[in-house]
Amino acid sequence: MPDGRQNGASAKNGLFSSLLFLTIFCYFWIGLAPFPDPNAAALLTAYGKSSNLINQLIVVSLSGIVLVTMFRYRSAGMLLRPHGLLAVLLLWVCFTGLLSDDPATAFRRIVFAILVCLCSSAVLLLPRNEQQFAKLVCGIMVAVICLSYFGVIALPQRAIHQPTDALEQLLAGDWRGHFGHKNVAAGAMVFAVFFGLYLRQVRSTFIGLAIVAAAGFFVLKSGGKTSAGMLPAVLVLAWVFEHVRASRWLIPVFGLLVVNAILMSAAVSPAVSGFLVSLGVDPTFTDRSSIWELALSAIADRPFFGYGFQSFWQTEALFSRGEAISSWAVTAANSHNGYVEQLINGGVPMLILVVVWLVFLPIRDAGRALRSGKDKALTRLFIRIWLFSLFFACLESPFFGNTGPLWFTTLISVFGLRFQAYASLAEAKPIATTKARPARRNWPRPQRQTQGLAQGPTQRLAQRLANAR
Repeated sequence: MPDGRQNGASAKNGLFSSLLFLTIFCYFWIGLAPFPDPNAAALLTAYGKSSNLINQLIVVSLSGIVLVTMFRYRSAGMLLRPHGLLAVLLLWVCFTGLLSDDPATAFRRIVFAILVCLCSSAVLLLPRNEQQFAKLVCGIMVAVICLSYFGVIALPQRAIHQPTDALEQLLAGDWRGHFGHKNVAAGAMVFAVFFGLYLRQVRSTFIGLAIVAAAGFFVLKSGGKTSAGMLPAVLVLAWVFEHVRASRWLIPVFGLLVVNAILMSAAVSPAVSGFLVSLGVDPTFTDRSSIWELALSAIADRPFFGYGFQSFWQTEALFSRGEAISSWAVTAANSHNGYVEQLINGGVPMLILVVVWLVFLPIRDAGRALRSGKDKALTRLFIRIWLFSLFFACLESPFFGNTGPLWFTTLISVFGLRFQAYASLAEAKPIATTKARPARRNWPRPQRQTQGLAQGPTQRLAQRLANAR
């Protein structure tokens, strides 16, 4: 007969993990201050001088709780994989940070980025099984969508771009919900569509389709043309990626090369720009070309080391450049291209490391997960999010955006594909059959067990993960 005390301890552990999962998700998807004031003075503060102490304290606290929890579950070794590549990336980012105009600010942001990655890699290890994961994600998506629609109805001056906003008055009428900008809202709602399609398969057809419909309509009303156009395209590409093995390297690698080549050429080549005009395409891509032209000029000056992690845009160094007189692009918050942004941050070496981490390794992991044939719905979810993030980054800069849902959810897809490739899901078990962990015990390393979507209770799994570094 099961021990009631053990059952109670197990239930408490499950409740704590669920609350931690919800807290982390809500922090990134809703934030501490939803519906930000579009006329706040902070919007006009240079990015290089802005800082939010409360956000930093929250992330530090969450990261500390996550680490303690992972050590309790004996899952700490599964965090932030692959260790070797990420360690090299961290060393390079720290080195280039020393060369920036403001090393202290660069290192503060580096630490913040590490903690965000830590939370993202841990969040998938918290649910006991896929059923609990789906249940928690369902609740979060419903809450996020309801909150955004509530803002549109009850707080339109905050949830809809207005002609009286301090910045970007031309966006008036576009929905942004509780997010700070319509592009973030559009990207987040595309992710919500993917989650809805996943929930339709594994939890509830009605709830899943309702999420898809509500989030899809919000994407259209946000005016996010990039997200709206990419949503159906990514669904098709993800299907091809899943069913045609020969396409698994072709779609991400060749696709990204072609798209970025066209975009960057349009910024510097009148011939390419004229060709796009003849096709009826805006060659400036809503005036992003001015930003790319400035970014490419800056990269040419420091191609190998870059300017330090998030230490270029909206800084005194940029405002003092000659382009400050002739181009509005010096006021941009980022390069509006995630790959160009890495060249700005850390030069060619950083771009190579980031591409290996976010493009090449997930291709291999996704292929291995698909070959295993297990948990196809979850693998499909991660592939859709991952592909959308890669192509979305051609026109925006979501990588290492340490607040908001875009980078956090991208990381979930990257870490999730790795877990899917090298581990298996835990089967759902009644609480009555689950044994509580001893309060204090030195578990031998080869017998390390893990809890969550990437549960692997044998030495064989630990060895496979070690080989996958």
